[in-house]
Amino acid sequence: MNVITHSMQENSPSLLLRGVRKAFADVVAVDGLDLEVRRGECFGLLGPNGAGKTTTIEMCEGLTAPDAGSIELLGLSWANGEKHLRQRIGIQLQETQFPDKLTVEETLRLFRSFFHRGISVDESIRTAQLEEKRGSRVGGLSGGQKQRLAMACALVGDPELLFLDEPTTGLDPQARRHLWDLVDGLKLAGRTIILTTHYMDEAERLCDRVAIMDHGKIIALGTPQQLIASIGGEHIVEFAITGHETGDGFVDAALLTAISGVQSHRVDAGFHQLTVRDLHSTVPLIFQSLTRQGLHLSDFRTHSATLEDVFVGLTGRNLRDE
Repeated sequence: MNVITHSMQENSPSLLLRGVRKAFADVVAVDGLDLEVRRGECFGLLGPNGAGKTTTIEMCEGLTAPDAGSIELLGLSWANGEKHLRQRIGIQLQETQFPDKLTVEETLRLFRSFFHRGISVDESIRTAQLEEKRGSRVGGLSGGQKQRLAMACALVGDPELLFLDEPTTGLDPQARRHLWDLVDGLKLAGRTIILTTHYMDEAERLCDRVAIMDHGKIIALGTPQQLIASIGGEHIVEFAITGHETGDGFVDAALLTAISGVQSHRVDAGFHQLTVRDLHSTVPLIFQSLTRQGLHLSDFRTHSATLEDVFVGLTGRNLRDE
């Protein structure tokens, strides 16, 4: 019986949500959410503020109970397997407060004592690249070093499922790269990672699949490449205008979207954004259309389509917008 149960858990998803709902007074934060995370993948959960992703993560971590629906982690629920789950998952919060007077080694020894099994303190220090700070007090660490210590504390129990909540927020570029390398190593080791982030390049770089959440629901799900392909074009053309010959600066969007190769048009912060398939054949046609409309460009740029463009197209705002 134990062998069968263990085998079923091994074949089950690392995380499974069915019909999960959570409301606070009259505000529905999570609205009938269905989600499945496969074992061994790095899964990104993205959403603007108020989308419900923080509430979703807190329910998955056992910090908040859902009003309806079911949540399973590693084949177990919090109702019937809390003690086992606490030993099998790791959590890195967006900001972790450690006692300033403890050293790095003392902090890790404290966290290691919470788990029946796990990796050694020495190994966790090496994994987080904190060898030179082993004897340093936490209060004297930089922001990036504290984030790496938080990661080490999340890993010291050798978790099968790891939650990383905006692990690189506020870090300088070099510290972000260090954390990315650490996550790459965890992926190679076969761990399942649930990642929330406010950086689209981070999600593209690290995640095998991504879910975009808004108003308590999943509005897009797939690999970064699939989601980028879903907007219908490989490139984004952005331009701003100084005005029309008559002075009103009006752009006829219908003329632009009628151009062969233009998939969509939107305006964001004064910039017109066109999703296009083929730059070399479409850009000259865009210039011709703007010239015929008597418009003068003050700025013109192109870039390859990214997850940020997908996000903006779906939600109407940038991920880091408050």
